[in-house]
Amino acid sequence: MTAAPQTAALLDRLRERLDPVEGPTGLPRFGDADLNGGAAGVPATFADVEIRTAAVVAPLILHDGPPRLLLTERASHLPRHAGQVAFPGGRIDDNGETAAQAAVRELEEEVGISPAHVELIGRFDAYATVTGYHVTPFVGVIKPGYVVRPDPGEVADVFETPFDFLMDPANHQRQSREWQGHVRHFYAMPWQGRYIWGATAGMLKSLHDRLYG
Repeated sequence: MTAAPQTAALLDRLRERLDPVEGPTGLPRFGDADLNGGAAGVPATFADVEIRTAAVVAPLILHDGPPRLLLTERASHLPRHAGQVAFPGGRIDDNGETAAQAAVRELEEEVGISPAHVELIGRFDAYATVTGYHVTPFVGVIKPGYVVRPDPGEVADVFETPFDFLMDPANHQRQSREWQGHVRHFYAMPWQGRYIWGATAGMLKSLHDRLYG
């Protein structure tokens, strides 16, 4: 099969399986609690954290080769999640901004890809983190001609990972480590020296389940 039919089939599946871009997101269906004995959000140990809403984009590149996702490595000096691999995204403003608007805005602020070069094609399940974020993730197709200009205040690096690798269940490892006195279990998808784990890997797992589960 040539690359063009594969790309068309992937787009068809995304449009069929994902939720509309605009619309109510509801409570998270997935989260850090999934592998830690919790349900509908975060484990009870972290139930008193402040809930904050956020949105991210899973930027999908379909031209110039096989499909791949663009990911960031967060700057090492950030107070939260420093050095971790993440989707571009951040908090939703309290001024009536929608999740979709926040996702596109953060994509431009963090990595410099303008709204003119991204088409949000769908939304998948909201994700709850142990730090109190309810994250709405979108898939956005990145159009040719985009330029990546990472904000050094937030992003240390930007890289691409094959979509097929991230959607292969064989690469969805379950790992654990101690965090704040508790053993935390999480998904991890190490790829060529990049350690994709935690909420980002959890959202990728939920995207896989939405598309292929």
